[in-house]
Amino acid sequence: MTATHPRTTTRQHTVVDSPYGPLTLVATDGVLAGLYMTGQRHRPPEETFGESDPRPFTEAARQLDAYFAGELRTFDLPLHLDGTPFQRSVWAQLQLIPYGETRSYGELAENLGKPGASRAVGLANGKNPVGIIVPCHRVIGASGSLTGYGGGLDRKQRLLAFEKGTENDTPALF
Repeated sequence: MTATHPRTTTRQHTVVDSPYGPLTLVATDGVLAGLYMTGQRHRPPEETFGESDPRPFTEAARQLDAYFAGELRTFDLPLHLDGTPFQRSVWAQLQLIPYGETRSYGELAENLGKPGASRAVGLANGKNPVGIIVPCHRVIGASGSLTGYGGGLDRKQRLLAFEKGTENDTPALF
C-alpha cells in the first residue's frame, strides 16, 4: 500500500513602503496571495504569512512602485486568490474597473447577472485579499458615497484622489 502525502504549501511575506503606509505582501508557493495594509479589516494573523523573504515579490514591488509613481495603471501579476467561487467572480469584476474610474456595488452585481446581490458583492469586495492590485477601492455606494473599505475610508479617498489626479487636494494621514 502506497501512502500519499498532502502537498505542502509554502508561504512567504515581505513588507514594502507606500504612500499609504507599509504594505505586507504574502505569497503562496511563490505567487502573490495577499496585500495587506496596517490596521486593515480582515487582515490575517501575522503568523500565517510565513517566512520573511523578499525574493518572490520583486515584480510585485516594482509594479507597486510604478503605480505609486503614476507610471502604471494596470497590474500584470499572477495572483493566487483564495476564496469562494462567488468571491473570485467579484474579484475578477474588480480587475475590469479602469484606473481612475469607479463602479457601484449594484453595477458589479448586475455585471455578474445577480442584480439583487449588491450586499453580497460588498461582502466579497471587503474580503479581497490583494487590495490595490485588485482595485476594491474603486467600488462606491449607489449614491456615489465612499462606503466601507478594509483599509479605511481615508485610504480609499486618497487612492481614488490619486488615480483622478486630485490627491494634492486630500490631506495625507500616514
